[in-house]
Amino acid sequence: MKTVEETLSELVDREEIRDLPVRYCDCVWRGDVAGIVDLFTADGSFTVKSQEQETISKGREALLIAYTEGLRSLTPRPYIHNHVVELGYYGRATGRCYVELRNASRNIEWIGTGHYLDEYVKVDEHWKFASRHFTAVRFDATPAKAAAKPARKAAAKPRPVKTNRTKAAARKKPVPSVRRKSRR
Repeated sequence: MKTVEETLSELVDREEIRDLPVRYCDCVWRGDVAGIVDLFTADGSFTVKSQEQETISKGREALLIAYTEGLRSLTPRPYIHNHVVELGYYGRATGRCYVELRNASRNIEWIGTGHYLDEYVKVDEHWKFASRHFTAVRFDATPAKAAAKPARKAAAKPRPVKTNRTKAAARKKPVPSVRRKSRR
């Protein structure tokens, strides 16, 4: 059975690890590239895998470049869900979490979803990402309007629909009003 100190230490570790993806998303929202990179170890890596390609950035300098370029072309608003943490030994842990991505420049329109597989390491009493591996399950970086079919030729103005009642009324000739003489 674990001691109170061991249980408390495990709870503190889990909480700090769960806080990493939350702080990561906060930095992405604010465009704080230096803050994102500071969440990684000095030799940390970030891998992005989509159906078309896989990109790996390793080390602080490569991470700075990757996040600067990535946040320049997109204004993502990530929402992290279902974070699972598995504590290991000797200051190491793994985890996974799921993300929904929305785009701020397109009225918070949904642009994709995926998941992160993370490796964490404790550095100077604080947890950091040793690696993040993002797999895009679906990612739509093109605006919905641009992806839509080309616009068709403008349709003619709609005409009012005539019902049987309006057709019959149109055929009837108006009855002239007759003034009757009053009898006195």
